[in-house]
Amino acid sequence: MAQVFNSAAAVLQAVGQDLGTTGWLAITQERIDTFADATGDHQWIHVDPVRAQGGPFGTTIAHGYLTLSLANLFLPQLVQYQGLKMGVNYGCDKVRFPAPVPVGARVRGHGAVVAAEPVKGGGVQATVRITVQIEGSDKPGCVVDTISRLFF
Repeated sequence: MAQVFNSAAAVLQAVGQDLGTTGWLAITQERIDTFADATGDHQWIHVDPVRAQGGPFGTTIAHGYLTLSLANLFLPQLVQYQGLKMGVNYGCDKVRFPAPVPVGARVRGHGAVVAAEPVKGGGVQATVRITVQIEGSDKPGCVVDTISRLFF
């Protein structure tokens, strides 16, 4: 269940708050291939299961940027804003890929509000850290600090 914020003040007060986790999502070869088609990145470690068996991971792996893009899927499952006049993605900080995400793995997003500050015009800039957890792995597939500008 997503945490709901209805004002800039509520977001500012949420710094340090854990937002919980999403449900699990299976990383299929179809998802990897679709991402490869969308981005033009057809490197064999992503799209050639036969060749990837002999590679460093023993199977195909999700693109790092595919894993990163899941933050966009997970974020609204973790946090929602009511009464928002406008919200924009401002950017990302500290993107890391600590572990590969093999095909067939299940991943989920974990969120935490790591920073918030007022911005000109009465809005707030919120930084939410999304950690893409891999089921059964001690290391995440991606950690990213997403930055949003919100105007209520």
